[in-house]
Amino acid sequence: MRIAVLGTGYLGATHAACLAELGHEVLGVDIAAEKIARLSSGEVPFYEPGLERVLKRNLAAGTLRFTADHREAAEFARAHFLTVGTPQRKGDFAADLTFVDNAVDMLAPHLSAPTVIFGKSTVPVGTAARLGARARRLAPAADEVEVAWNPEFLREGYAVRDTVHPDRIVIGVDRDRPGRAEQVAREIYAEALDQEDVPFLVTDLATAELVKSAANAFLATKISFINSMAEVCEVAGADVTVLADAIGCDPRIGRLFLNAGLGFGGGCLPKDIRAFMARAGELGANEALTFLREVDNINMRRRTRMVELAREACGSFLGSRVAVLGAAFKPDSDDVRDSPALNVAGQIQLQGAAVNVYDPKAMDNSHALFPTLNYAASTLEACEGADVVLVLTEWQEFRHLEPTALDDVVRERQIIDGRNCLDPDQWRKSGWSYRGLGRP
Repeated sequence: MRIAVLGTGYLGATHAACLAELGHEVLGVDIAAEKIARLSSGEVPFYEPGLERVLKRNLAAGTLRFTADHREAAEFARAHFLTVGTPQRKGDFAADLTFVDNAVDMLAPHLSAPTVIFGKSTVPVGTAARLGARARRLAPAADEVEVAWNPEFLREGYAVRDTVHPDRIVIGVDRDRPGRAEQVAREIYAEALDQEDVPFLVTDLATAELVKSAANAFLATKISFINSMAEVCEVAGADVTVLADAIGCDPRIGRLFLNAGLGFGGGCLPKDIRAFMARAGELGANEALTFLREVDNINMRRRTRMVELAREACGSFLGSRVAVLGAAFKPDSDDVRDSPALNVAGQIQLQGAAVNVYDPKAMDNSHALFPTLNYAASTLEACEGADVVLVLTEWQEFRHLEPTALDDVVRERQIIDGRNCLDPDQWRKSGWSYRGLGRP
C-alpha cells in the first residue's frame, strides 16, 4: 500500500521506516527541510537502536522517501498517518494541538480521492471527531475522507520492535460514518495479524483516544506507587527492591514498572498525565483523575530526595564536586525531555557544586538543554575528583561498573544509586559508602 506519514520526529520517522520494512511504499512528510534532508541521506536525528539500519535499507530499496510537499503526499498515498507532536501547552496542563491541526490543514485541501487519515499522536479525547469534521470541510473529496485513530504504544529503546511486532493494534472508527478504515488498517498490519496473531481491537473514536492516555496514566501510577513505598521504606529501614519483588509475584500486580528510584520523565508520561487531567476537567469529570496530581507530586519528590542525599554526602555543595552518570531519561535513548537526571544535575549546580555529567548517547542533547553544566567524555573523566557519584540513568555501562575502576579517580568513595541498578554488597565490600532510594 502507498502510505504517507505526516511528521518525521521520533514517532513519525520510526513509523515511516517500519511501515516500509513491512512491505509498503512510504512517503514521510515534514515542513522542516533539515529533517527531510537528514532522513533522506539515511541519518536518524535521534538515537534509537536498530532504526538507522531499517531506514537505510528501505531508502536503498526505494520503498521509503521523504518530502515537504503535502500535495505530493495527497496524490501519492491511499492512507495517511498523523504522527506530529502534542506538547504540553505553555502556562497550562493541556495538550497543544497546534501541530495536529496544522497537519490536517495542510493535507486536507489536496485530498480529492477517498482517503483514510489515521491519527497516532496522543491527543485529548474528542480530538479525532473534531479533526474528521475539519478534514471533510477542507477536502475536495469531502465525505469520502475518513479520520480514524490508531494510538501508538512505542517504548523508546524498543521502538522498531514495537512497531514491527506490536503487542496490540487499536483502531478507533467513527461509528456514525461507517467506512473503510478498519479494512485499510487490516491491510496495513496484515503481517502482524496473519503471522503473529496480534490482538486487533476495533473501537469508537473516543475509546481509541483514551487507550493511550489511560495506559500512560496507569504506568505512571504504578511507578509513583512503588516510589511512595520507597519513601516509607526509607523511614522504616526496609528495602523497597525486596518489597517490589514480593508484591510483584502476585499476577494481579506484576513486577514490571515496580522499580523504585528517581522516577519517570521523557516526552510522554509527564505531559500526557497532565493533559489527561486537564481534559477530564474540561469534560466535567474533574474528580475522576485527581489522584494523578499526587502521582505527579510523588514523581517530582524523588528528584528532590536525590538532591538531599547528595547534599548529605557532600556536607555542603559549596566547593564539592559531583559526578552524574546518566542524562537521558532512560537507557538506550538520547531523549532528555523532562529528564530526572538532568533536573537533579541542574539543581545541584544551582546550589553551588561543580557537576560533571556523562551519558553514552545524550551528551549533545544535554548540552543544548543545560549548557552551563560540565560534560565529560567518559565515566572516569566525570568521576575525577568527585566527592560523590550519582547513577541517575541505568545504562548497562553503569550497571557493570566496577568499584575498583573508580577507587583512584574519586576524592571520596561515595555512590548514590538513583535507579537501584547496582549491587550494594559489591560496592560496600569494596569500601564504598552506598545509598539507594528506598533501601536501608
